Amino acid sequence: MSDEKLITLENVSISHESNTVIEDLNFSLGNNECVFLTGRVGSGKTSILRLLYGDISSFTGNVTVCGFDLKELKPSNLHALRRKLGIVFQDFQLLPDRNVRRNLEFVLKATGWKNEEFDERIKEVLRLTGMTDFADKLPSQLSGGEQQKVAIARALLNEPEIMLADEPTGNLDPISSSEIFELLTGLVQQGKSVIMATHNYQMVAKYPNARLYHCSNRSFKEVSLSELQTAE
Repeated sequence: MSDEKLITLENVSISHESNTVIEDLNFSLGNNECVFLTGRVGSGKTSILRLLYGDISSFTGNVTVCGFDLKELKPSNLHALRRKLGIVFQDFQLLPDRNVRRNLEFVLKATGWKNEEFDERIKEVLRLTGMTDFADKLPSQLSGGEQQKVAIARALLNEPEIMLADEPTGNLDPISSSEIFELLTGLVQQGKSVIMATHNYQMVAKYPNARLYHCSNRSFKEVSLSELQTAE
């Protein structure tokens, strides 16, 4: 395993409409790491993830993601950065008029895969997410947890180095939430690094090997589980 850092943030401050969201942020992510970002709604978790996938340009400091210097990143190269990242949202953002297979094909077409590669790649990501038997189902025929698994499968299509998940269990019941946590954290064993923003501290406690960071009052710091449980 290489010691090269996939993400490096040095003295970063993020602003939104002239308001500072996070300041003096220092953070790095290596290979095969799992990180949880915690904190209240509006504390900056989502802003950090948006910064990492190039959706925020109002920042100071130095940010490098998968070899891309975000200060120097041109809009024409944004797609190249995002192919290195798998992004999962709280709302699943599946196309409602297409079945699971067609949802995945849509992404493969948009990102330049060849038609003859579709079947093998789709079978692989459905296998990884336990959704092989659901390829012909419409999103409306799936539970919330199943839809989120499809969203994770979609995020895996381009073989990303890093998975970014923004409150992926926010709309799910406890059993489905546990399955999604297990699936995402298990991707570390598949060679991915994972950053998950979450307020589900009960689930976080089940993964003691993950690194924990807490956002509060414009600050960002690494914490222990005991510190996290008293941080709010």
